Amino acid sequence: MHLSRDGRSPPGQQPTGTAHGKGRLEAFSDGVLAIIITIMVLQIQVPDGATLAALEPLIPTLLAYVLSFVYVGIYWNNHHHLLQASSRISGSVLWANLHLLFWLSLLPFGTRWMDDYYTQPLPSAAYGVVLLGAAVAYWLLQRRIIAAEGDSSALKQMLAGDWKGKLSPVLYLLGIGLSFVQVHLAQATYALVALLWLIPDRRIERRIG
Repeated sequence: MHLSRDGRSPPGQQPTGTAHGKGRLEAFSDGVLAIIITIMVLQIQVPDGATLAALEPLIPTLLAYVLSFVYVGIYWNNHHHLLQASSRISGSVLWANLHLLFWLSLLPFGTRWMDDYYTQPLPSAAYGVVLLGAAVAYWLLQRRIIAAEGDSSALKQMLAGDWKGKLSPVLYLLGIGLSFVQVHLAQATYALVALLWLIPDRRIERRIG
């Protein structure tokens, strides 16, 4: 790309700075995730008293918040490493990223509904649908980045053997089904998946290093 004397790009030519494109994408995503966490915090009501007995009715609320907070943290962490390993951001990657943020933005709704009716099957199943949608969206984001980079994609090699990524949707489907059998088993399944992802996956970190 040639520059004019004043240092600007000629008309019709724009810089293709991948780092700049990734920076905007990550900054926007970080902002959305921060808003999601803020909304979930604001949904927690203050106890009607200053005793442990007053806090007891809020235990389901706090547990639901912790679970959803962990999921947001997991996606934030993995999303960061995913962009670190990527070398090209295309239009389809931007849309795939928005698709992921759409499902994650439903977490406050799913969390609140499951919290208000934590013994009922449908809210628990809806929470599982949100988690499943986010997992599929994250997989699609990976595929779009790999497609944008082409056959020489280093990310494709880094993600080889992604057993947790393949197992998670299966467990989400199991949790959705268990919601109509035993709600607490379904919620335990969602927590199990979160625990699986809390175990550090350093494949990308090792390759980048």
